[in-house]
Parts: sequence; structure tokens; C-alpha cells
Amino acid sequence: MSAEFFTRADLLHAGHTRRSIQAQVRSGDLIHARRDRYLAGDTHDSLVRAVRVGGRLTCLSLLATLGVFVLENRRLHVHVPATAGRLRAPGNRRKRLKPPQSRKVRLHWSDLIQDPGSRCAVSVVDALVHAVTCQTPRAAIATLDSALHRRLIGIDDLNTVFAALPARFHALRALVDARAESGPETLVRLMARVLGCDVRLQVEFDDIGRVDLLLDGWLVVECDSREFHQDWKTQVKDRERDVALAALGYCTLRVTAAMIMYRPDDVFAALRGLISSRRAV
Repeated sequence: MSAEFFTRADLLHAGHTRRSIQAQVRSGDLIHARRDRYLAGDTHDSLVRAVRVGGRLTCLSLLATLGVFVLENRRLHVHVPATAGRLRAPGNRRKRLKPPQSRKVRLHWSDLIQDPGSRCAVSVVDALVHAVTCQTPRAAIATLDSALHRRLIGIDDLNTVFAALPARFHALRALVDARAESGPETLVRLMARVLGCDVRLQVEFDDIGRVDLLLDGWLVVECDSREFHQDWKTQVKDRERDVALAALGYCTLRVTAAMIMYRPDDVFAALRGLISSRRAV
């Protein structure tokens, strides 16, 4: 997501003429996003829409395009300078941003940590700062876990993110863990912590393989996504792993990513029921 915007002066300096600029806009090789803002024709649509509004793509909108886990996002997140004016609708460079379009756009006015220059998006660090304030604590932790796991940021960057956040968010820092391989896995880990479980991540079993989470040393939790578990061959392999784990005295709970994200109360109830039954013995 390193696309840049160009001004008319930039294009003229590069050897274009007024006529050639118009021709490239007509052909689609250039996009005239808003006044004096041009982008390459293959620029991602979300970047185009953010520049059209009058700013840069940020927060959940940017992170989702980078493959970072986002629990839910229904708006276009755009960072605009404090002095920004003449904001436009994301779908029309001549139409002013006003209700109902404004309900589909979330504007971020805060100062940036890293200068984006002529890029159409803010830095990942700045996007994460915005994302923490735009989500529930558990969703924010899952997003931070994902960014770390994908190596889009390092520990120093994570510290920079929290240094820029208000003090009320600082307690979340201790809950971030780069070992989580998916957002749903993070969400289950946080549920288990609420239940007071001893939580181990990515535990390896000889001749069986690695499991997502091991709770209290006996309950294996696998967070299955449709992407990796939809074909029958994979499901058979999963059942064979469960049987092998049972032979070693472990209980396995399989939950889908959709259940974790959209029916968290049901997943929490299942965890609580299993944990409570074992503790009651």
C-alpha cells in the first residue's frame, strides 16, 4: 500500500503536458481523485476513495487491505490534516461530504507520528494507533497481535503505538502476543484469561502436530477457519488428530472462526462449561 499521489506540477515536471494528462485520465492510466490529486490507474480503490475525501487511508480500512485482522469495519477510515477543508464524498470528487455519506466515513484528525509524504496511506504505526481507539479492547488486541505476527511492525513499533495512545489503553500492552496466528485465536485466548485458565499457545505434540491453544494443561482448543478446514480430507485429518490427543488424555474443543467472532457468548459458555466441570471433580 505504498501508492503515491501526484500533483499537476509533479506530472508536468516529469514531462507530461496538459493534453497528455487529460488523455491519460480518459484512458484510465491516471485517476483524477480530487483537485490537484492524481493517482496511478491501478491504485487500490480504498486509497482512491480516501484521497477523494481529502486525506489518506488509515485505521481499520488500511489494515484490512494489508491482511491484518479486523473484527468488523463498515466505514472508510480517512486521516485528514487539522486544517483540512472542502472534504468530498468518497465516490465523487465534486460532491461535498455530508450526511448520509459522512456516516460511511470515519475521519481521524490527530497528528501523525510518521510523515507519510506523498503516500496515499498513513504508516502502519499510525493506522494501529487509530485502530486501537476505534475498536473494543479485545478486538484491538487481536489487531495488534495480527500486525506483529505478520511482521508489519516490531516490538519497538508496538511501544511507539502505546506511547501515542491515551493512558487508559496502556493496560492492553501486556495482553499483546505475536504468537497468535489468527484473530479468532486471540479472542479465544482472552476468553480463557477471563476464566482464569493457564494458557499456552502453539503447543507441539510429538507425532500429532501443533495445536492452537492448550488450557490448564488438558483442554485443546482449535480455531478452525473455512479457508483451511473446508475440504473433507482436512476434516478427516483433524478428527484423527483429536482421537490421538484423546488417547493421551486431552479433550479437544473445535470452534469456527465465525462462531468466535459473531457468537462469542456461545463460545465463552462452552469454555466455561468444560473448565468448570473439570475443576468441580
